[in-house]
Amino acid sequence: MAEIKLGLGNPPLPVYLYVKKLEINGQVYGWYNFDVALDKQTPIPQRALTGYLNQLQLTDKDYKGKDNLKLDIFILADELYVVRSGIETNFTKSFLLAASVVEDFSKPLTIVANPGEENVVFCGLYDAITKTKIRRDWDVNADWAELIQQIQAKLPSSPKYDLEEDERDRLVVEPPFSTPTKPVVHPQDARIKQIRTLLDYPVDLVKEWLHFQDVKFPSQLPISKVDELVKTMCLAWAADKLENPNQVQSSYTEQVLGATKSGTDETAAIRAWMNYVVGQRTAVSSR
Repeated sequence: MAEIKLGLGNPPLPVYLYVKKLEINGQVYGWYNFDVALDKQTPIPQRALTGYLNQLQLTDKDYKGKDNLKLDIFILADELYVVRSGIETNFTKSFLLAASVVEDFSKPLTIVANPGEENVVFCGLYDAITKTKIRRDWDVNADWAELIQQIQAKLPSSPKYDLEEDERDRLVVEPPFSTPTKPVVHPQDARIKQIRTLLDYPVDLVKEWLHFQDVKFPSQLPISKVDELVKTMCLAWAADKLENPNQVQSSYTEQVLGATKSGTDETAAIRAWMNYVVGQRTAVSSR
């Protein structure tokens, strides 16, 4: 940890690193700072951040009128850093998988933003002392909410931070093990809510579908069943837009399932597929 500097200085606000692949003048970046006042993204050339994992926090951000669940990774170093990434991104999932095998969080870790193909960014996690990479096999069926809870339980009882982002002039430090002011939203519940909103799918039909599964929330289902619910909503949306059901099914398989397997964000893949379906319908009607 850096030595505390006495005297005048800047408020102890966190440094946010937003995970996103940016390519500027041939240079590829994995994360950036964002200046709210200037509405400006500043790419960070350094791909690695070394410090002590202090806290994980789910943050529900509103983006263009839609809920957008983020994972905030708090890292204590020369400053307090908050690495923010979408809960469904490959960066978040690869971080959680690797962090879940760490037993001693009193030692520093190095988080690396690794840009991949298209818009994908993966997370590499290293033991900062030995320089060795921390590995765990990819598990598409992992319970991400459970991993977050497991990691949180192993973190040292250092101060937890409640960041008042709408009032950026203060940083409130809560005592260890304080009760969260907001309930943690399960990623599967957030996933269904986000996609249902995108498709404008009736919430009553979601509740009815869940009732037939003898559950109340998507988080009570295995991931395979949540995938089935997503598919049900998508195919229902497209049912009255294309005459050929086989075309609906095949286009969904190719453009949504295929895209997500290659690392594309699920919501972005569904949005692109919806545009394709609407385009096909327009082409047919204009003949």
